[in-house]
Amino acid sequence: MSLSDDEIRQLDAILDHYPDRRAAAGTAMRLLQARRRWLSDEAMADLGEYLGLTVAELDGLATFGNMAFRKPVGRHVVLICDSFACWSLGYAELRAAVEAELGVGMGQTTPDGRFTLLPIVCLGACDRGPAMMVDDELHGPVAPDDVAGILEAYA
Repeated sequence: MSLSDDEIRQLDAILDHYPDRRAAAGTAMRLLQARRRWLSDEAMADLGEYLGLTVAELDGLATFGNMAFRKPVGRHVVLICDSFACWSLGYAELRAAVEAELGVGMGQTTPDGRFTLLPIVCLGACDRGPAMMVDDELHGPVAPDDVAGILEAYA
């Protein structure tokens, strides 16, 4: 699949806000991921060609953080904060509760494709730890007993 006409129009609009194509790469990847749910090798190659960057350059940017998904993910992405603050406030118990509720471990997707569970270095919610995020919605502090209700809202 190559870039669609609509994707190219949106990418062109993004480029208007940056001094050069390289500077727009992160925003361009977020756009494609929002449209396609993840960044396949083919999508990265198409974007690299469009931006004049190599796939290796884009992949370096994609793997710098963990918000660019290079493998298919579920309809909802659950991120559990793995920072020192959350560790000291109950990360282990929260992680165990989420894994038990979903029936998968970190880095896995539920068999029905509903959820993917991933760690994240920090959600920036140290005052609300232990914290988790489902898609773009922050939850915290989250007690193990809260997990089922939170996840059910994303049914």
